[in-house]
Amino acid sequence: MTRPRILVVGAGFAGVACVRRLERRLTGREAQISLLSPFSYQLYLPLLPQVAAGVLTPQSVALSLRRSERHRTRIIPGGAVGVDTKAKVCVVRTITGDLVPEPYDHLVLAPGSVTRTFDIPGLGEHARGMKTLAEAVYIRDHVIAQLDLADASQDEAERAARLQFVVVGGGYAGTETAACLQRLTHNAIKRYPRLDPKLIKWHLVDIAPALMPELGEKLGRAALDILRRRGIEVSLGVSVASVDADTVTLTDGRVLPSRTLIWTAGVAASPLIGTLGAETHRGRLVVGADMVVPGMDGVHALGDAAAVPDLAKKEKDAICPPTAQHALRQGRQVADNLVATLRGEQTYPYVHKDLGLVVDLGGKDGVSKPLGVELHGLPAQAVARAYHWSALRTNVAKARVMTNWLLNAVAGDDFVRTGFLASKSGTLADFEYTDAYLTPEQVREHSASLRATHG
Repeated sequence: MTRPRILVVGAGFAGVACVRRLERRLTGREAQISLLSPFSYQLYLPLLPQVAAGVLTPQSVALSLRRSERHRTRIIPGGAVGVDTKAKVCVVRTITGDLVPEPYDHLVLAPGSVTRTFDIPGLGEHARGMKTLAEAVYIRDHVIAQLDLADASQDEAERAARLQFVVVGGGYAGTETAACLQRLTHNAIKRYPRLDPKLIKWHLVDIAPALMPELGEKLGRAALDILRRRGIEVSLGVSVASVDADTVTLTDGRVLPSRTLIWTAGVAASPLIGTLGAETHRGRLVVGADMVVPGMDGVHALGDAAAVPDLAKKEKDAICPPTAQHALRQGRQVADNLVATLRGEQTYPYVHKDLGLVVDLGGKDGVSKPLGVELHGLPAQAVARAYHWSALRTNVAKARVMTNWLLNAVAGDDFVRTGFLASKSGTLADFEYTDAYLTPEQVREHSASLRATHG
């Protein structure tokens, strides 16, 4: 008897949690498990700003998928660029660039999200994101390079432009990125005696009327006070009108001479979702409380890519936010439901009450709301780091992160740049491969050879 094929797309929090639970609960005879990912690691995304700031090394937040001795899941190195649910085929772009069909019996879609962009002149060419490990490393190199180039320049206007940085997005990613990188430049400028520290300017811009509204008015205001105390200029109710190689123009008319625009203004579901032709809610796949996609046999969706009903909230149409704590638990629930389906048992809906949010602003600063308790300053920062440390999947990762934190606290940073993509201006599409996906028609072409087999 042929074993059912379970294909999990995405090695983020949701996908890895699903695979780990499946490995624990299923025997090798019950199913064949495959995990599709361009890289053989799980990225601990919340700590990326600390990688950009040099507090953590890239390897610390890249948790190997091949390290477990009990590992029996087949890892497919590539990216899903289309799904034909009728033929039960996922079209994969391998790391060599070839397109190959990957058949499945049960599909778990956890492809995550990409940086959300808008039709703003120059944004695609000149903005940098904070969504991938490569982007975090690139931004660190870029920021330190601006200090080096400013130090080498004899032109006062160019020097001022290179030392002015703009971050767009007042959510967790943008706030932490601005806070951590401001500390990087604040500490690094001491090693540049020719540069005036007053020239360094950081701007945090967001169209929303408040900073991190999910934390509540009190903590949002506390975070705002911390940033402004550090000298970061926060502009709310404002966005970017246009950007070019030398300037960032804001919607309030201000023109900021700058060579650095970091764009963290929200996320959108992976473009893979658009290839299914299924119903979506704000770009995320509509699913039931059991995370099954209606009308598509054997297809589950979860994490950032799915609009999972939040049954723990009183609001009728509440959707789970795209956070790590929900993705982890959704992955486990989907795995339990798959096991139940294979064994002819009852499946259950996903229910989880939010445990709160933590924001690490670097140094001794933070704002956190664990279990509804509002904290700011050092206690909040301690809670944030304790949460992230405990959430790391492996003991090796925990040891690396703790060692990096201690070493950085004692010895600081050397402000070394690697020269990563030094001759190229990396765009959002370069790092997030948003232009790699197929149209539904192209997907059907590549799966046609297998469609007849499935009737």
